[in-house]
Parts: sequence; C-alpha cells; structure tokens
Amino acid sequence: MEAGLSEAARGLPDTDWHIPLLYDFVRDLGASVLIGRYSRFVVDLNRPPDNQPLYTSATTGLFPETLFDGTPTFAPGKTPDDTARQGYIDQIWQPYHQQIQQELARLKAQHGYALLFDAHSIASEIPRLFDGRLPDINIGTNDGASCTPAMSAALEAVCAAQNDYSWVINGRFKGGYITRAYGQPQQQIEAVQLELAQLNYMDETPTLRLAAGACRPVAERAEGTDPRHAGAG
Repeated sequence: MEAGLSEAARGLPDTDWHIPLLYDFVRDLGASVLIGRYSRFVVDLNRPPDNQPLYTSATTGLFPETLFDGTPTFAPGKTPDDTARQGYIDQIWQPYHQQIQQELARLKAQHGYALLFDAHSIASEIPRLFDGRLPDINIGTNDGASCTPAMSAALEAVCAAQNDYSWVINGRFKGGYITRAYGQPQQQIEAVQLELAQLNYMDETPTLRLAAGACRPVAERAEGTDPRHAGAG
C-alpha cells in the first residue's frame, strides 16, 4: 500500500505514535496488552466493519480516503480496490477483533469482569476536526454507556487531582468502535478510550521524537484507578 500513498501521507500523519512505549509500564500492573501494528491507512481497527460513521462531524472511515486535514490519502488512481480492502478486513481487522473478544472472555472468566483501556493519541491541533487546541487528556466512555458510573468517577478524580494537564470526559472524542462495541458494563465488561494530545509526550514537528517520561505519572494513576485487575487494551 505504501507505494500508492499521496506525498502528504508518506510521512504517516494521523498515526498514534509511540503508544507501546508510552504504556510499557502497564504489564507491571498485570495488564494484558494487545497492540495493533498496521497503519490506519490500511484499515482502521477502531472503525466498524460496515464503515458507518461514528460522529456527525468530520471524521475518517474504515478505509481513510483523506487525512484528518482533508488531504487525499492516496495518489490518483492508487486507491486500493474493493477486493484488496475485503482482504484487509478478513486478514487484519477480523483477527484483531477476535483477539480482543477472546482476551476479554479470558479475563472475565478469570476475574469475574474485564476492563478494556483503549489507548490512542492525536495531534493537538487539527482545524478540520475541532476548533483550537484539543484538551491534553480526552477520555471517552460513550457518554457513560461503556463503563460504570464508579469507573467514570474514578477517572475524573485522577484528572481533577492534578493541574498539569487539561482534560475532558466525553468531549470531542466519546470513544471509537472498540469502546462502543465492547463496553458492556451490564455484562461485567467495561471499556474506556483515551485520546492523548501528542504534544504532551512527543515532538509534534516532523522529528516525531518521544519525550521520555512525559504524562507517565498521570497515565499510571489512571491505569491504577481500578483496584481489581487491569484488562486488555
């Protein structure tokens, strides 16, 4: 697919950069970790397989035709065809979600419940998607439907206990497909998404360097809000 990307897309903007490194501490908390290693330009693992939009405002789909700023993702005539994209669903999207389902089922069987923390990041300023600068910490719980009120309150308490980072719950980002599909608190499976503004932990210029240690204390406290067992994310 890389050969067909537009010039603007070749640097892989709109990528959730350095997330495995930022959250490398969660294994020490007993979490089970699932990492998606395919670019969203191949297939977006956090979009529904029927490609129905998650937001009424500007967004991108299962197969992003444009970057977040509206620039075409592919060079003219290089967009993958329907056959290729069905292969991406069958060979990438489906196995990833099957693994989520299996791991949530395993954790629930072992502990009586499971907590999915879906970790994402995004550039702090994308005028096409939102006005001004995004809050540093953007927590999504599908307007409270993907987790219990107690979980929401615990996360809010962690955010409110610090003054270094701005935050919002269910603001511009309420949770993508993963949060909405798997957050079923009535079935003892809770899900929370975090969209972290990238300037808090990396250089947003083209160097894209990770800023060691940034945001880590708040992230660790957020991961530790549940006194039970950490889940898949």
